Amino acid sequence: MSFLEMRAIGKIYGAGSSEVHALTDVDLSVERGALVAVMGPSGSGKSTLLSIAGSLEEPTSGEVVIDGASLSAMSRNDKARLRRRTVGYVFQDFNLLAGLTAVENVTLPLELDGVTARTARRAGMTALEELGLADRGNRFPDELSGGERQRVAIARAVVGNRQLLLADEPSGALDSANGTVVMEMILAACRRGVAAVVVTHDATLASWADRVVVVRDGRVVDQSATLTGSPSSSAPSSPPLER
Repeated sequence: MSFLEMRAIGKIYGAGSSEVHALTDVDLSVERGALVAVMGPSGSGKSTLLSIAGSLEEPTSGEVVIDGASLSAMSRNDKARLRRRTVGYVFQDFNLLAGLTAVENVTLPLELDGVTARTARRAGMTALEELGLADRGNRFPDELSGGERQRVAIARAVVGNRQLLLADEPSGALDSANGTVVMEMILAACRRGVAAVVVTHDATLASWADRVVVVRDGRVVDQSATLTGSPSSSAPSSPPLER
């Protein structure tokens, strides 16, 4: 059974002459442990698809089901709880809180869900260490480079027992070495049973996925594609991290 199911999803912005069909009749399913890459031209609806999958936006039509539960049947509080406990989201603009340190940004969802500060910090530092940021935990976002902020956002998305990872261009601000590290971390999460959906324009990173979904003009035009040369089964060792 799929962990994430999107059934006949439609999304319309505006009305009348300004009406825009961002998504039309989109079906997407992702099983536990699977990594799905979403590709397509700019403005094709990829980010909207992720926002709806993570309950950040409501679809105009259709249904989203996560772990057997329909989002349309959930209250606002239930959806907030789902996002804290189940969904890890990586935003294109990082969405870090300027007044919190790197580790505090990573651990905030855990603490909001009742995890003790000590336990949350330990988990947060472990996630940062895996991304080469062990010495950046106490720095504020404006003291970090773009690539470092991106990795903090990745750490926040994978920390804890998340079961669904939604990442919008997770390697967009990274060099190839750090892009590889990020994809290895996402793959490691998938091996733990996490279902992951990654929006990317980079065919090399998409080749890590089990399946590639192509979106164009708000419609899924192909979701059977598999790029050759996938490193998911035999990923090369990563070069040294660069900042």
